[in-house]
Amino acid sequence: MTVLAVVGTRPELVKMAPVVRALDAAPATEPRLLHTGQHYDDELSSDFFDVLGLPEPARNLEVGSASGAKQTADGLVGVDAEIAAREPTAVVTLGDTNAVLAATLAGAKRDTLVGHIEAGLRSGDRSMPEEVNRVVADHLSELLFAPTDSAVGNLASEGIESGVTQTGNTIVDACLDHAPVARERSDALARFGLDGDYALATIHRPHNTDDPERLHAILAALDDAPVPVVLPAHPRTEAAIEALGFEPSRSLRLVEPQGYLDFLALLDGACLAVTDSGGVQEEASVLETPCLTVRPNTERPETVEAGVNELVEPTALGARLTRLATDATARAAMIGHPDLYGDGNAGERIVATLVDRMEERR
Repeated sequence: MTVLAVVGTRPELVKMAPVVRALDAAPATEPRLLHTGQHYDDELSSDFFDVLGLPEPARNLEVGSASGAKQTADGLVGVDAEIAAREPTAVVTLGDTNAVLAATLAGAKRDTLVGHIEAGLRSGDRSMPEEVNRVVADHLSELLFAPTDSAVGNLASEGIESGVTQTGNTIVDACLDHAPVARERSDALARFGLDGDYALATIHRPHNTDDPERLHAILAALDDAPVPVVLPAHPRTEAAIEALGFEPSRSLRLVEPQGYLDFLALLDGACLAVTDSGGVQEEASVLETPCLTVRPNTERPETVEAGVNELVEPTALGARLTRLATDATARAAMIGHPDLYGDGNAGERIVATLVDRMEERR
């Protein structure tokens, strides 16, 4: 039974890897990886796939950087053609990108079994394109792999109870697999001269990068921190910083985007993280790195409820960052819950459930 695993971005590849490996190990399934090409850079090399234990994608749609509508439309056409040509037994998606929306629509229209990994995440903010993608994918998918109790509850509140399985999150599988490798192989800390406390920052969401006032407040807070702050600049962020004319002069270090192992090593070694990324919130909790999330809401409420993550506005970021960077006791109060998203066996649970449903459908 062939399972078409569709991804579009680096984080999806990282989180999909445990599922693809479990599919490859199962006697009855054969994974086929399709990349829509929403992320397209030198990191997506053969070395990157080797690190994750993945084959290179059988097909890359190369949708590239474009509007959400065009990425979704091109992805829909490409995934539909793949389903028509290969007739996979199932299609699996993960997360909330335009690749997820495109693949879900294509599979549903072809009456192919569709499974959505990370089902049930909700921020409650429909102005976020990701929130729209999540909702549509959950309502069209036949199997919903929810990572947490709250995700299961979100689905139930929308009338979705059939086909729901709580599996944990594959980010735990990935972190537990690769953090030891990152510690051994990565030279990122030495390369950036980080021999003491430092913070790692990631800022890329339009809510922050497209608002000059918010972005300036965030950058100013990072640049005024009492410890070095390393910010691997996403292309969106880099362009916005250039347009803003902001030049770091104190603690902030803008660096190029990092490979997976280097980023994991940086996050693991940091005294705290500042982010607007959903995935980094999860990874920080697993690696026990205190996290400040520069957003008004989050689809990962477990991290906030457990006290390992705080939502903070740009105007309050500087004070909170300074407090955590200089107070080890305050940081210690924000760790201790590495199992919020499971035990590292989510990939195997997902595949077991998927195989059972594929057998039922035959």
